[in-house]
Amino acid sequence: MKEPGAASTLSQFSTVEIIRWVGGFLKPYKHRVFAALVFLILSSGALLALGQGVKMLIDDGFLSGNSDKLTESALLILAITLFSSVAVFFRFYLMSWLGERVSADIRLSVYQKMLSLPPSYFSRERTGEVISRFTADTTLLQTVVGTSLSMTLRSALTAIGGVIMMAVTSLTLTGMVLLVVPVVLVPVSILGKKVRRLARLSQDKVAALGAQIDETLHEIHTVQSYGHEEQDRRHFAAGVEDSMTAARKRIWYRSMLIFSVMMLSVSAIIIVTWFGAQNVLAGSMSTGELSAFIFYAVLVAGAVATISEVTGEILRAAGASERLIELSRAKSDIEEPSVPVALPATVNGELRFDNVTFRYPGDNELPIFNDLSLNIQPGERVALVGASGAGKSTVFSLFQRFYDTESGHVSVDGMPVSSLPLQILRQQFALVPQESVIFAASVIENVRYGLPEASEQQVIKACKQARADEFIQELPGGYHTELGERGVRLSGGQKQRISIARAILADRPILLLDEATSALDAVSEFHVKRALDALMAEKTTLIIAHRLSTVVNADRILVMEKGRLVASGTHDELMRESGEYKEFARLQLINGDDSNTAQLVS
Repeated sequence: MKEPGAASTLSQFSTVEIIRWVGGFLKPYKHRVFAALVFLILSSGALLALGQGVKMLIDDGFLSGNSDKLTESALLILAITLFSSVAVFFRFYLMSWLGERVSADIRLSVYQKMLSLPPSYFSRERTGEVISRFTADTTLLQTVVGTSLSMTLRSALTAIGGVIMMAVTSLTLTGMVLLVVPVVLVPVSILGKKVRRLARLSQDKVAALGAQIDETLHEIHTVQSYGHEEQDRRHFAAGVEDSMTAARKRIWYRSMLIFSVMMLSVSAIIIVTWFGAQNVLAGSMSTGELSAFIFYAVLVAGAVATISEVTGEILRAAGASERLIELSRAKSDIEEPSVPVALPATVNGELRFDNVTFRYPGDNELPIFNDLSLNIQPGERVALVGASGAGKSTVFSLFQRFYDTESGHVSVDGMPVSSLPLQILRQQFALVPQESVIFAASVIENVRYGLPEASEQQVIKACKQARADEFIQELPGGYHTELGERGVRLSGGQKQRISIARAILADRPILLLDEATSALDAVSEFHVKRALDALMAEKTTLIIAHRLSTVVNADRILVMEKGRLVASGTHDELMRESGEYKEFARLQLINGDDSNTAQLVS
């Protein structure tokens, strides 16, 4: 089994590409970015000015014995400190705001992209890993933009300004310090690349853990039913250790980076200070000048140390950015038509397959359909029957264009689905899946999912038609009851009736029913079928059928076998003319139906 993220641990984007991508999210807030930079420069400038204050304090005040100069120098230092503090306040506020805003905008952008991708994408990517990118990666990026980037820029300005002030104070000593810079850059270059690669690998490992947690918690009933907890614990523990191993390597290289920079920088300062002290003893340099030089040298060393420390975070953010860029640039297998065709105001609901050949993306096996043709007339009620794997659900997916065909045409009212805007096409279908989808929202929000502007009265009317009103009224909050994740508060039959009410309220010209009454008890099924009969009266309906009571009421039955259409007709016609259908009906369709219905196959 392929490990999620294993194929993408190497850097796929250059630093310039990453900066340009993040910069695109900062561009709408350029005025705030400019203001943050101004305050950044002011706070760094004020910090550098403290060195001159220290020089005046020592030379003009302390060593000269001038009490007034001493007081003036102290007050000047206090004024500079106050000014610097105010500038730091605004810098911190603006940068933190930008970090939060950029993170939020990236989440919105990537989420919008995810909503546009077809099911085929999510069949390749684990949901938990995608969620990890939304949460952990964007949070890391927020921290870097809001804090680490600010610290890096401030430290860079301080280091540059500090070197300039060191040169003003003593050109000779500054030259000695600069000789060490190339030596410091060597570990930054070599170890920095290693940290970035390992940061990406570490994040991929964490994302894989997120995917496992998501999968296990969503299927906790099955996990506990089969007593699989211990195996899952061992699997997760192995994943945690795998993640820890990657993190340990990253931490080791990052620690080595910090150690190298600190050791080289501080050693350089100590050596240069010794030479400076010799100059003071020789009388070629004042004590205040040496103090100012040491102050600036310490500032530069601290700035370099800060840069080396936050470099790890920035490199991790680079890895996070790569993963987010991958999501934001994910290619959809389904493209909007370049020249879309408009559907008429009234859609009749004619559905056609013309010589369709199809296989699922990435599947090298035999095609699901090979030259399949079928025609469903407007208002017709058609049942699809066949063994699992016959292609019944695939028919639904192709009509809604979740996948494209290899050859042939799929059309609605004579128009190829590939020429219609995706949103307009899918607005013609109301789907009731066999396993009802309930969202973690109220009853009202779940039912009006297909018609968000519906009033509460419209929702109640649809629920009454679906025979759901009675049990909804018994819920603690009635129609405003929160149903919990995946509708955990409802039984299977109740979920199905909510799903049917959703389709009734949507009132679309084409219905896709995947055995919509399979989870209902006999009494509820009777009432819901009456509601569905009224709903289907003037609509084209395509039904995936597993029960005989469904197919006997269909206008036509399509018998599918391994992606081929092997028979078509009414129940009675097929019982007389199709051996495949008769055998299928005898073995499968009567399961779950009452004995009176079962007599229809005898």
